[in-house]
Amino acid sequence: MTAYDVIVLAGGAAKRLGGADKPGVRVGGRALLDRVLAACDGAARTVVVGDRRATARPVVWTREVPQGGGPLAALGAGLKLTTAEYVLVLSADLPFLGPGTVDALLAAAGEPGSEGALCTDPDGRDQPLVAAYRAEPLRRELALIATEYGSLSGLPLRILTAELELARIDAGPDAAFDCDTWGDIAAARARIREHGAVLDEWITSVKNELGIELDVDTGVLLDLARDAAHGVARPAAPLTTFLVGYAAARASVGAGPDEAAAAVAEASRKATALALRWEAEAAESAGRGGDAAGGPAGGAKPDAGREGTGTS
Repeated sequence: MTAYDVIVLAGGAAKRLGGADKPGVRVGGRALLDRVLAACDGAARTVVVGDRRATARPVVWTREVPQGGGPLAALGAGLKLTTAEYVLVLSADLPFLGPGTVDALLAAAGEPGSEGALCTDPDGRDQPLVAAYRAEPLRRELALIATEYGSLSGLPLRILTAELELARIDAGPDAAFDCDTWGDIAAARARIREHGAVLDEWITSVKNELGIELDVDTGVLLDLARDAAHGVARPAAPLTTFLVGYAAARASVGAGPDEAAAAVAEASRKATALALRWEAEAAESAGRGGDAAGGPAGGAKPDAGREGTGTS
């Protein structure tokens, strides 16, 4: 994998959000900034240009000079704290950015003759804050711009990107989706609750909240929950999955994520087999009709007054 640093720009005024703390606005229970940080957790160093705040993982903080000097000034401030050959540059308001887009950008930036790569949105517009750049030409052009204009403050990013040989990546409608207005925030919150995305979003958020770095086959767990609910009783589904997690945790004490995931899979297999045996027994009893209700061997009937309660 390409070694890289990342600069996240999180110091804008958010005027269209009424001055709200945009990086801290939550989508799917996670701050926008934390969602961006999760997409680039493979960075050697993460620099966030903005006001300090609690984050899901450690970062290096800095501010542009002067504060409010705009994205080019913020990029320049962040670049001073990076050392990798490649620099990922992101805004802090990308709720759907994923590792796949990060990998695609870095791969395109590493192609011969390329000085970087950026995403384009569905309308074909360049998104220079969803991009990966080679650090050397980035430093060169920022220095030339600062010399020509006297500083980087107040200058648009297009002055920089116009001078670089950049590849374009069509990452689909989501990767470059940013949240500039409350309408955008509402749309993002609605999108993560769509049927095809809600489970993955929820599981990711729970793992983030609990500090769990574990990739498990959610399909296996859902199948287990279905079998427990169908073969035993509906309340058995959440209780069974809880017990599977507890058993897996005990079995994988001191182990790494791969061993822990394997422990979950093995505990799920055992619990699923048990639920299926319960279901098979119920089906067998139902198939025998009156014989199944006949009670103990030898045909003796249970005391009618007890009615299965264990009391007379």
